[in-house]
This record gives sequence, C-alpha cells and structure tokens, in this order.
Amino acid sequence: MTDLSDTELLALFRKEDSRHYAFNLLVRQHQQRLYSSIRRMITDHDETQDVLQNTLIKAWHGLDTFRGDSQLHSWLHRIAHNESLTHLRKMKRGLFTNDGTVLAQLSTSVDNSAHFSGDAIQRKLQKAVMRLPDKQRAVFNMKYFDALKYEKISEITGTSVGALKSSYHIAVKKIEEWLVTDQTN
Repeated sequence: MTDLSDTELLALFRKEDSRHYAFNLLVRQHQQRLYSSIRRMITDHDETQDVLQNTLIKAWHGLDTFRGDSQLHSWLHRIAHNESLTHLRKMKRGLFTNDGTVLAQLSTSVDNSAHFSGDAIQRKLQKAVMRLPDKQRAVFNMKYFDALKYEKISEITGTSVGALKSSYHIAVKKIEEWLVTDQTN
C-alpha cells in the first residue's frame, strides 16, 4: 500500500462513507513516527500508548476543521507534542512531587523497559536527555532524533526559530556536561 497525500486523505475523510477508512490510513501512515516522538518524552511504553491514543482521538475530532495551513504530519506532531507535555504535567501533579522524582521515574522506565532496545551508551544519553526541562527536551528530541528542521519544529511548537536554536544549543551543552560529569549511569 502506498501512502496517500494529505489532500487525498482529507478528501476521503470528509466523505461520510470513507471517513473511517481514511482515518485508519492516516493512523497507519503516522502512528509509528508519533509513537517514537511521544516515547522519547514519556519513556514508558504503556503511558506512551495512552498519550498516542489521546493524540489520535484529538486528531479524529479535529480533522474536520483541519485547514491545511501546515502538513498533516506537522499538525499531528503538534497534537502529540502538546499531549506529551500535558501528560508530564499531570504526572508531576499526580505525584505531588518535584521534578527529581519524575526524573527518577522516567529514568527507571528507560532501565526496566523491555521496549527499549538501546545499548548502555544510548541509555546514558536517554537519561541525560530526560534531565532537560520538558519543552527543551522536546526541542532536542525533534532536532536530534527526528532530524527536523527548525522551521518544522517552529510549526509544531509555536516557538520562534531563534528561540528554538537557543534552546537546542543550551540542551546540547547540558547533555554534554551531564555525560562528562555523571559517570554513575
């Protein structure tokens, strides 16, 4: 099966008789990339699945009003980005705790996850990335792991390109410092 263009998918979705079919195609085309993006923010497989499901539910409800000002993937990624940040805020509130406890929980899920296939160096990098503030971590993940251009990240986050460049640069410096100074991971 070849992927349909955004225009073709939207045209199918807007027809009542092919709405569900079109959405299933959309999920097939975008689910893995969305899952990967969310997973780098959340780290836990089950929680990532929950956030992905919320993302897709919001996409289903909002697809009728999608104007096409951006690519469909950018729009979906923005929903996933916002859902990830919302989930992390809820985690912090739900634990009635500080960022250190949430960091420990996220790091533990990297160590104990059967769904994380990285070696020791990748785990150490992931733990360093987990130490970044949520929004900075999202920018780092999109630039470093997803290889997105700043303009695309700007579409997703609603942040200026200049602020994104600065955020990414600061994130890289922090990660470098943590990797050099923290020999316990």
